Amino acid sequence: MNSRSYSAIDHLLMNFDVGLRTLLGRPPVTDRPNPADAYPETELSEEERTLSGRLMRINHSGEVSAQGLYQGQALTARLPEVREKMERAALEENDHLVWCEQRAKELGARTSLLNPVWYFGSLAIGAAAGAAGDKWSLGFVAETEHQVIRHLDEHLSQMSSRDKKSRAILEQMKVDEGHHATVALHAGGAELPFFVKKLMGLMSKVMTRTTYWI
Repeated sequence: MNSRSYSAIDHLLMNFDVGLRTLLGRPPVTDRPNPADAYPETELSEEERTLSGRLMRINHSGEVSAQGLYQGQALTARLPEVREKMERAALEENDHLVWCEQRAKELGARTSLLNPVWYFGSLAIGAAAGAAGDKWSLGFVAETEHQVIRHLDEHLSQMSSRDKKSRAILEQMKVDEGHHATVALHAGGAELPFFVKKLMGLMSKVMTRTTYWI
């Protein structure tokens, strides 16, 4: 069977559809179960519930940003196999997106009002990274995932040990992000310059601290 070759316009339209689904609808996901379903709901204090809800809102926004990043990179990736890796990783990140949103709502928290800003900002950054070359694009993915893992560790250290549902989601996210980083490096990702890593970390702090409240 011949596989269809998509044009630049096709990819642009598909990207637009993904953006709408990410921000307004339900994005396509894998068939993996939500890790939180393995645990019963536990009694949390109001303070614990509020903190967990805000942390899950941050993680949801992080996944919105991840979608923008991967879609932007897929738009400008030069090699088809790199584009396929980006698209597969984006699909798995959708699992995180849905899990985080569901858990945030269970905790009484809303998603961030700034999600469109995070999505389209990340889309532009991803497209720029892809345009710089596949090795830099893949290196950007690896560094992004490493920084996400550090954020997840911080959230796990802050979150109540009784909130097993939220913690199960974050633990599975750590596994997936680590896998995505490894795949990106093995596919030829280059280590980013120190100043680029620092800039990425600064931008991430702006997003997390803003999303905690808005």
